[in-house]
Amino acid sequence: MIQFPLIERSHPEMTEWRRDIHAHPELGFQESRTADLVARRLESFGIEVHRGIGKTGVVGVLRTGNSQRTLGLRADMDALPIDEANAFAHCSQHAGRMHACGHDGHTSMLLGAAKYLSATRNFDGIVHFIFQPAEEGLGGAKAMIADGLFKRFPCEAIFGMHNRPKLAVGRFAVKSGPMMAGGAFFDIDIKGVGAHGARPESSVDPVMVAVHIATALQTIVSRNVRPIDTAVLSITQIHAGDAYNVIPQTARLSGTARAFSNNVMALIEANLRRTIRGIADALGATASVDFRINFAPTINNPAEAQFAAAICEELVGADNVVRDPPVSLASEDFSFMLNEVPGCYLNIGNGDAEGACEVHNPSYDFNDAALPLGASFFARLVERRLAKA
Repeated sequence: MIQFPLIERSHPEMTEWRRDIHAHPELGFQESRTADLVARRLESFGIEVHRGIGKTGVVGVLRTGNSQRTLGLRADMDALPIDEANAFAHCSQHAGRMHACGHDGHTSMLLGAAKYLSATRNFDGIVHFIFQPAEEGLGGAKAMIADGLFKRFPCEAIFGMHNRPKLAVGRFAVKSGPMMAGGAFFDIDIKGVGAHGARPESSVDPVMVAVHIATALQTIVSRNVRPIDTAVLSITQIHAGDAYNVIPQTARLSGTARAFSNNVMALIEANLRRTIRGIADALGATASVDFRINFAPTINNPAEAQFAAAICEELVGADNVVRDPPVSLASEDFSFMLNEVPGCYLNIGNGDAEGACEVHNPSYDFNDAALPLGASFFARLVERRLAKA
């Protein structure tokens, strides 16, 4: 197995970066402090820095040798609107937001790799260190792409990594092909006729329309999507009225849809619109739909997934690399980068100890023990992909 003493010696420093970022979480497109920390660290390593890509994104460029081969490495920087339940010294100092998904760890691992690669320069080519804002449903990847990410910083391939709770530290999971679902959010606004709660006959009750729609939408996956095509449609919010004796004028349903292909997502949207239109019309109401696709399916290039898995095996041995993990119905906007450039998105173990909680949980924390391994993956990837002739 390959070891990187320089990265191991940087473990305390990476831990310090990670905990500082964790204590100062910033939501999507508001990562000014985090972006400044990243930019200043990259500059201190002697890496060329470009700020403000996709509003708050940062790209570091490291050139070595004469080759024009290019490689992109990406980490996300944003936090979530969650009140942290932890009480350790580095817990969030800002009410209502926390790093509950490990982006603080992802950023610190990529910084650790950047420091090592700048110091050793054991490669021939150009590495682009991409620190992305607003991964959590706000379109940070699309914003960077629209801002000319791959025109200004061309990448022959791109790689990203996410921590995986319940997977032991020292293990990786790499999947070829579809890995994570595409995701859409939707809002359904229903307009009826309000009335006194004692006189429902004079109303067109939007609450009744809403509950009929919520029930009927559950038939889309069970009766319109092929059983061999995994998909999910969930109603997650119902809002209507604010008094006991008033039938409200309006109601809103909100939720999410997930699928592993664009065709299935289009089928879900078409049937959702048809069902809503039909039920609202049948019950005398009107309804409008805002269906927006936030994430494309995350689909790894088979050759790049094989390459990433081979790097993981060099680091931890074949027994510690899960080659075909189950697909996830969670979504990831790195998918939009994979639509532009072939690459691979993989998981690194965040720990499987009893009580380890999932991401997006108020008690979550990134496991600092994984930092050197994540940095070593990125470093070895560069040394292999951009090997000196």
